[in-house]
Amino acid sequence: MSKQIKEKLAVLPAEPGCYLMKDKHNTVIYVGKSKRLKNRVRSYFAGANDQKTQRLVQEIVDFEYIVTSSEIEALILEMNLIKKYDPKYNVLLKDDKSYPYLKITNERHPRLIITRKVVKDKGKYFGPYPNVLAARETKKLLDRIYPLRKCNNPPGKHCLYYHLDQCLACAKTPPSAERYKDIVQDVVSFLNGGHKTIKKTLQEKMQAASEDMNYERAMELRDQVQHIDAIMEQQKMTLNDQVNRDVFHYAIDKGWMCVQVFFIRQGKLIERDVSIFPFFDDAEETFTTFIGRFYLHQNHPKPKQILVPAPIDFELLTELLEVDVTIPYRGRKKELVELAGQNAEIALKEKFSIIERDEERTIKAVEQLGEKLQIETPHRIEAFDNSNIQGTDPVSAMVVFIDGRPQKKEYRKYKVRDVKGPDDYDTMREVVRRRYTRVLKENLPLPDLILIDGSKGQMSAALDVLENELGLDIPLCGLAKDDKHKTSELLYGYPPTVVPLDRKSQEFYLIQRIQDEVHRFAITFHRQLRGKSAFKSELDSIPGVGEKRRKLLLTHFKSVTEMKEASLDTLKRLGIPTPTAETILAHLNKEEDLD
Repeated sequence: MSKQIKEKLAVLPAEPGCYLMKDKHNTVIYVGKSKRLKNRVRSYFAGANDQKTQRLVQEIVDFEYIVTSSEIEALILEMNLIKKYDPKYNVLLKDDKSYPYLKITNERHPRLIITRKVVKDKGKYFGPYPNVLAARETKKLLDRIYPLRKCNNPPGKHCLYYHLDQCLACAKTPPSAERYKDIVQDVVSFLNGGHKTIKKTLQEKMQAASEDMNYERAMELRDQVQHIDAIMEQQKMTLNDQVNRDVFHYAIDKGWMCVQVFFIRQGKLIERDVSIFPFFDDAEETFTTFIGRFYLHQNHPKPKQILVPAPIDFELLTELLEVDVTIPYRGRKKELVELAGQNAEIALKEKFSIIERDEERTIKAVEQLGEKLQIETPHRIEAFDNSNIQGTDPVSAMVVFIDGRPQKKEYRKYKVRDVKGPDDYDTMREVVRRRYTRVLKENLPLPDLILIDGSKGQMSAALDVLENELGLDIPLCGLAKDDKHKTSELLYGYPPTVVPLDRKSQEFYLIQRIQDEVHRFAITFHRQLRGKSAFKSELDSIPGVGEKRRKLLLTHFKSVTEMKEASLDTLKRLGIPTPTAETILAHLNKEEDLD
């Protein structure tokens, strides 16, 4: 523990607030909150932590804290800080699932649509439907029963659904506002649990059609009734009222938490949500934060009531969410909360082996790689590879792996500017120089380890730029390949020596994945560039095609073949005059004509 951290720990206040843990790059890696900052923050450095928390503590170089006047202020601040800094040790608290909803739009003639975004646009939303198929089947059923607008056609321009009596808005004389409002109200009633009344009405119509010997219509109505039975099938887990509720419970094991959410709609359990993530704070506080973020930062619509287990601070959540949050102590509601907890325990046991395997492949492999190289754990690894064919269209690519996982948003492509001919060493010098000059200029995070796809020559070129030109001291390794172009050796040091890695170890598999990924990324970029260059060279020789038209054609068509197959009308629609369009097609297809 550093002297700076010891001094800060000694003066921590016993007040509620938030704390921000930082690494050696001054990057916020974890945000937490506590009723008593003094006790919570000190607990991290007490030495009695599990391996997962020890991993976090090893990266902490500094921390800051913000005192708040109440616990709810600390909770709100914590959620906002996580959203702002996106700390890597909080990232798994996110739930990226986006469930579909059925929406009745706010228009002159409203439509029934499926959407994954809930916005304040005065539309009516129903759901969520974690089972996407259920949402689609429900919409399909309602489309057959109710003739809401299905198209954007003006009155009198009929769509296919109009001829099926399923879209009245495009009729020559659209229905009145009152008539359409009645149809919308029927749909709302259905989605709010009034399907029994509608089912009874359909059964009466089916009986009447049968008595009139209109058997085709009777069969259609029978199918609609069967659809209602299938979609609105009674479930065992029901409540007698029609209140929309979300039921929460959690389970913890080995520093991991599983949160189960049951969605109760119109008294029926329609689906559940499962989230599994590591946690570093008090379990109850982490669970409370999860629920807050579930609604306020992940845009889940709030139900009428939320059920949580004891001893969660339901009053804090009620104040935060402005929704009735309750701890049930008896009856069916208590059974539902307990059932959510049982499901959380089962899900955590099932997923834990997968989680452990994933850790073996990622963060533990990174730690073991650091031990083999005798360096600090290389949490951030950047890898480079060059690609060219006899010096033409030389490119380079860089990929980033953080804690053993690819970060594709941080990948970079480089067109080589200054190197002429197939010079791999100078290409590596240029690209490394450009990358880390920009990193230093923009104060971006430096890598803990650099991997170069190549051996002694490429390593020497990269080290020369890093150490002698930029003054950087970053561990650098070379990746040598065998005759089959597969990863064979990891080289380190100067002069480079082979790092003894077991070929069946996770750290070897990790560098293999990184090398394969950077090679794939570089090759893909080179092929794209080479294809465009070939296309561009063909266009250069066509009369009437200057820089402006060449850019237009390169943007619109992906390949020469696609352009050869284009029609004259397609080129004319791009604004190219008929004579020039005819010249372009004739030039590109001249070789085929000779055949």
